[in-house]
Amino acid sequence: MSGKVNVLSHPLVNSRLSKLRQTTTSSKEFREGIYDVSLILGVEASRELEEETFSGQTPVGPFIGTAIKPKIGLAPILRAGLGMSDALLHLFPEAPVYHLGIYREKISLQPVEYYSKLPPVPPVDIVYLLDPLIATGGTACAALTMILDWGLPITKVKLLCILGSQDGLKRVQEEFPGLEIWVAAVDPTLTANGLIAPGLGDTGDRLFHTLLQA
Repeated sequence: MSGKVNVLSHPLVNSRLSKLRQTTTSSKEFREGIYDVSLILGVEASRELEEETFSGQTPVGPFIGTAIKPKIGLAPILRAGLGMSDALLHLFPEAPVYHLGIYREKISLQPVEYYSKLPPVPPVDIVYLLDPLIATGGTACAALTMILDWGLPITKVKLLCILGSQDGLKRVQEEFPGLEIWVAAVDPTLTANGLIAPGLGDTGDRLFHTLLQA
């Protein structure tokens, strides 16, 4: 799967994404939808994880079981990436969570780093980078650069996102050709302000109920 954009094609994902798009969807419903789609993304993105075997015992007799071999870390981009964290922690409950603080400057649309919880040396084998929206791709590229500078090769990173723009995903692919990307859906265009259209709106505001009232 390395170096490929994997777009989910599943009725459950499509229906939840349609619910997420609607302006009438409450913050509670939005959080639940993000969780559900993130969970499916996580399951699909972990399909080829290496396994190791062990000997176990059921109430009836012995068996050979399996466990995930690589150590998994999660890196949500603040703040919207937090909406995906719980779903991935459900799949990988022992995974450390490395918060990355990056925001997009409103005028230049350039990413600005303000926080990193990456330890000095990577203690994990694979990192799932969690970013709900890939619009221009600038924020994701900045986060990927942080992870590469940290010492983890791009082939050991999986980018999970709920929705991406064609241009944003193309940019990320071009800058990080060995990256494995998992996205629930792809929208065709970006607005002049760098927003995905039709998109989801501001995912952080919708997750945390901080939309400005008209």
